[in-house]
Amino acid sequence: MIDKDLEKYYDGYREMFITSGWKQLQEDLTQNASIIDSVQACKDNEDLYFRKGQLAIISNLVNLEDQIKAAEEQANEAEEPE
Repeated sequence: MIDKDLEKYYDGYREMFITSGWKQLQEDLTQNASIIDSVQACKDNEDLYFRKGQLAIISNLVNLEDQIKAAEEQANEAEEPE
């Protein structure tokens, strides 16, 4: 079993992921990503790179739940005796 602090860390995320607010945020971010993803509206290279940064942040948030689950599984596997 992983240590208590790490367990508490993952518990906090699990609690957040089941809230309606988290689900709403995911929907909003997904909708925003589809709007930002259009290069037709870019004015110049600076705007293109700005949009690229926005999409990277949105991607991290949209995939956060899967990232946390994978990290928790790895932590649990590392603690299992061989």
